[in-house]
Amino acid sequence: MNSGTVQYSGVKCSDENPSVLTDDEYNSKKKRYVKKDGSCNMVVQHVPEEWLLWITDIFTTLVEIRWRVMFLTFALSYILSWLFFGILFWIIALTHGDMKDPNKEPCVYEVRSFTAAFLFSLETQTTIGYGFRGMSENCMIAIIVVTIQDVISVFIDTFVIGIAVAKMASARKRAQTVGFSNCAVLSLRDGHLCLSWRVGDFRRNHMVEGTAHAQLIRHLAHSTGKVNVTYKDLNIEENNIILATPTTIVHKISPGSPLYKVSLKHLRKENFELVVSFTYTDDCTGILHQTRTSYTPSEILWGQHFQEMIRVTRRNYRVDYALFNHTVKVLVPELSAEECDLKMCSQQPKHKPLHITNVPPFLQSPSKATPPERIYTHRPETTLLQ
Repeated sequence: MNSGTVQYSGVKCSDENPSVLTDDEYNSKKKRYVKKDGSCNMVVQHVPEEWLLWITDIFTTLVEIRWRVMFLTFALSYILSWLFFGILFWIIALTHGDMKDPNKEPCVYEVRSFTAAFLFSLETQTTIGYGFRGMSENCMIAIIVVTIQDVISVFIDTFVIGIAVAKMASARKRAQTVGFSNCAVLSLRDGHLCLSWRVGDFRRNHMVEGTAHAQLIRHLAHSTGKVNVTYKDLNIEENNIILATPTTIVHKISPGSPLYKVSLKHLRKENFELVVSFTYTDDCTGILHQTRTSYTPSEILWGQHFQEMIRVTRRNYRVDYALFNHTVKVLVPELSAEECDLKMCSQQPKHKPLHITNVPPFLQSPSKATPPERIYTHRPETTLLQ
């Protein structure tokens, strides 16, 4: 490339698969560190005492599991508790002799088989109360078991309701309504090369306030199998955002940026991953949420910017989310930000210093300057009259 010629380039953008025109297929094969939905692409193995950690934090474990697994767990907890106390009532009836002598005063009325004991346990824990089976005052051990079952049933109900409410109010579900654009773009803003991406809240009549953050992650794999992962923060202009309408987040590629020396040619061969996040507090629930996604070099479009999607009418602002991922081509040099800055500095006019031919003597250097002439004032003598 000639130093005096600046080449401009545009790239293709597709709503489904936005990508840079590249001949290197490395980026398409590289595994993501963070998936597009914000989840981490990693598998944890050989965790010491893993099952103990899951049981210790059982509440978080149940909140994170799938709904069908949670329903199965709760159904089994109820059924197993009914079965356990049913077996206890059946053993109490056998020990007391309620099944051998029908005329004897029983511990539990109408419990003369295992099925009847199981039904009594179910009716007691669910407070159905059909009126056929009930406790008598002749057996203290049965009264103690019924009391324990009632307390345990209250704990199970509270736990089930709390887990269900926590899953419905999960931050992950709310984070799905705040999303990022499918691709990031590189374009010129005020004469500077900038990297930008778009974030928006898809809920109507909703406003959230949060902070945007971005990190550049690089992977370096050694021949020995060791992998080094480095993290570098990107400086974001105006990272505190009130997300009433879709907003474009801008990173100015300045000398301190890790992308300062990256040109279009180098971008096609890079193996970094741009992880962006938006942390905010929901004004309805007051819960802290975070939405994440990542961009690979193939998803960073050189020479494009996002299409405007906000229209002002007489009554309100209209946002067309059909244009959320649309970009338009612009002319951007294929040079890196460093090369652009050097070219701008070289093209600035050089001003020659002004030469003064006749320099006053008092402005000359002290060694060559002529001292100013002294001026003497003659005062006439006055005669004193005696």
